[in-house]
Amino acid sequence: MATERTAATLVLRLAGAGLTAAMAAIHLRLWAEGYRDLVPIGPLFLFNGVAGIMLAAALLVTPVRGLAPVAAVTALFTAGTLGALVLSLTRGLFAFVESIDAELVRPALCVEAAGAVVLALLAAAARSHPRPRPRPRPREHHYVPHPRHRTHAGGTRER
Repeated sequence: MATERTAATLVLRLAGAGLTAAMAAIHLRLWAEGYRDLVPIGPLFLFNGVAGIMLAAALLVTPVRGLAPVAAVTALFTAGTLGALVLSLTRGLFAFVESIDAELVRPALCVEAAGAVVLALLAAAARSHPRPRPRPRPREHHYVPHPRHRTHAGGTRER
């Protein structure tokens, strides 16, 4: 059971990191190909690309005991990115209206939706991952003098 859970967590971790890196790569490519000239969308695309790379790396190097919050933050970041894309497709965002036929919009929708789901599952799986039990501390041995050697004040008497 623990091995299956560990394997599932590993698969979710790798998929989540890959999807986050793909999202970052899409944003960096679009930024490099002209979105950088759109104010304020351009700097946000650059930020998304750089932050996505950092989050993908964090997903890969974080120990299991700290993975749940990293996965949760990355899931929220990915869901926010997806929300911004949907908003730009429907109502516009910062006076910018995206077209569903624009380059990489459909792949971005797929990558971001899948990423949000996988990362949420990873956060839940990592949160329920069994933690190693702390080792019991060795008992300290306290010297207790024999009752014959005690004084009335509780100390030891001298011989």
